[in-house]
Amino acid sequence: MSQGNTAVTAQVVNAHACPVREVLDRVAGKWSVQIIVAAAHGPIRFTELERSIEGISRRMLTLTLRNLERDGLVTRTVHSTVPPKVEYELTPVAGELHATLLSLTDWAERHRVTVAQSRAAYDARHRPELLDG
Repeated sequence: MSQGNTAVTAQVVNAHACPVREVLDRVAGKWSVQIIVAAAHGPIRFTELERSIEGISRRMLTLTLRNLERDGLVTRTVHSTVPPKVEYELTPVAGELHATLLSLTDWAERHRVTVAQSRAAYDARHRPELLDG
């Protein structure tokens, strides 16, 4: 294949992969996953999310919720009370994503020992200095 064809093929692959990569980067982010899991059982208030997600700052929670709302994964409802009550809820698309995350978690649990054994075997073959510690 000529250099020109290779470049065109790479452009086509990158053009297709870019939106997919964007979506995966967003939904696979550390905070996004935790928010989706925390909100999976129905509407949840900002402060409840903040308390349930260890280590997240208010700013990061706000930014992540805003991005998830922009992507159509959560809805934000403001109730006209004093003080205002704001709730977040997963959209049906995010509910489907949550089910997928549960499947992935189940897979990880079933195969964690195999992965650990494979890592140890690899390290013994390729990084024996780690075993001398």
